[in-house]
Amino acid sequence: MAVTIRDVAALAGVSPATVSRVLNADPRVATDLAERVRDAVAKLGYRPNSAARSLRTRATKVLGLIIADIQNPFFTALARGVEDAANERDYSVVLANSDESLDKEQRYLEVAAAERMAGVVLAPSSTAASRIDTLTDRGIPVVAIDRRLRWADVDSVTVNNQKAAKEAVEHLLAAGARRVAMITGPSDASTATSRLAGYRAALREAGLTPDPALEVRGDYRPESGRAAVGTLLGMPQRPDGLFVANNLMMVGALDALARARIRFPDDLLLAGFDEMSWAGFAPPITLVEQPSYDIGRRATELLLRRIGGEQFPPQRIVLPARLQIRSSTDHTAVA
Repeated sequence: MAVTIRDVAALAGVSPATVSRVLNADPRVATDLAERVRDAVAKLGYRPNSAARSLRTRATKVLGLIIADIQNPFFTALARGVEDAANERDYSVVLANSDESLDKEQRYLEVAAAERMAGVVLAPSSTAASRIDTLTDRGIPVVAIDRRLRWADVDSVTVNNQKAAKEAVEHLLAAGARRVAMITGPSDASTATSRLAGYRAALREAGLTPDPALEVRGDYRPESGRAAVGTLLGMPQRPDGLFVANNLMMVGALDALARARIRFPDDLLLAGFDEMSWAGFAPPITLVEQPSYDIGRRATELLLRRIGGEQFPPQRIVLPARLQIRSSTDHTAVA
């Protein structure tokens, strides 16, 4: 079996991106690291493919798209926006799924660097912990989507999560709910933080004090939505309104509500965040719908401008979301 760049990286105790830098005589690599890589190359007898290496030293027309969860329909439409914008400029797109894992995300970033991709559109696994130095140190541009990167001054395309969540909760209150609960997302995701802030703001403006017991944290996966509903229904005083912070948690929440024979809007006013491709086969749910396709397209257009050498300050594009009212909060709404 042929020795690969990952074999060299493992023996040297460095990333594949570092091996690639050494092989390409990048002067920014520390002397001790470069020496370890050269020793590993010698011990393993690694021989880079000269033709492939020659191709990688030139600008590639390949973009990386790293998303947090390929099962989430939000990312399906977003990926189409990325692909359409890329194809219009004769770029190809390589899709990777980090599965909300920082380790997987970092491995994919290293691969993007080693393969000298032209640029990367990234949905960070964590607002605070995701690191893109592997790319930016090599001059590979990155655009963050869905969530911003706290420690990186790069372009981003998001929606106004706080405003959209506030509008959804205001709608629940206007529809008659007085004890509104929320199934929120991971604490290290900026989307979850912003949506929770919008929920609290709506309650305060209505003269209600947010109750921490009604804020149940999930992980943006179906099982956490299912478990959160179990917690809420187990309270002595059940909520009469529920806002769910993403579509996959809504899947689990709907299952738990159906098993408990909860009817909406009669027993509970229900609203969520993110469109659902299967909404026509489920009870019609009031949802905050994000412009997923436009997020992907706008992010790719920004990335291609960077790749083309344009110089401009980091862009913070915030797109509007739309509250689509259906019968889970309104008897008269049309599905």
